[in-house]
Amino acid sequence: GSEFAFQIVEPRKIVATLGLIYFFYGFSYPIYATFLVTTLVKEVGLTEASAGNFWMWVGIFSIFSGPFFGSVSDRVGRKTGLALVYSIQLVAYLLIAFQSNIYMVGLSVFLFGITAWAIPGIMAAAVGDYMGPVKAALAFGTVTLIFGVGQIVGPATAGMLADVSGGFSAGYLLAAAMVLIAVFSTRLLPKSQN
Repeated sequence: GSEFAFQIVEPRKIVATLGLIYFFYGFSYPIYATFLVTTLVKEVGLTEASAGNFWMWVGIFSIFSGPFFGSVSDRVGRKTGLALVYSIQLVAYLLIAFQSNIYMVGLSVFLFGITAWAIPGIMAAAVGDYMGPVKAALAFGTVTLIFGVGQIVGPATAGMLADVSGGFSAGYLLAAAMVLIAVFSTRLLPKSQN
């Protein structure tokens, strides 16, 4: 009986943990994506064209984010890969929250760009590693649903914080807090086969 119980409980726990970790990505990245250009215009004083150029660089850097960090996670494991990407995003969010010069903005854009779409790829691989091919599709559907909730709640919360505080720093700090929790949440995962 105890082996059977382990098989039922452990996969649920892993899916819940992966869902939580994915929720933090869903919550945090749209805050940056939604408010970056407005921040650069209203708070940094850039023209809309210059701010748009920064967003273009996010797009250019992001092309490599999935394949690069996917291969990194193949080597170091999913737990470490997720923690690494979230740690880099943490720095990106703190830099934009406290932007005091254009170099901080540039570094933030670079760090966000190189990690922008890394989490979904690592998450798909992690679900496959932990759940196996038969259960992976249902598990990935579940964690993606949780991620979707984060995408709704994150930007809405950051928008309310911006209305109350009159700036976007509080929203970026909230995103930073979420990815910091995500880094620690990866420790709850068992070691993957990878």
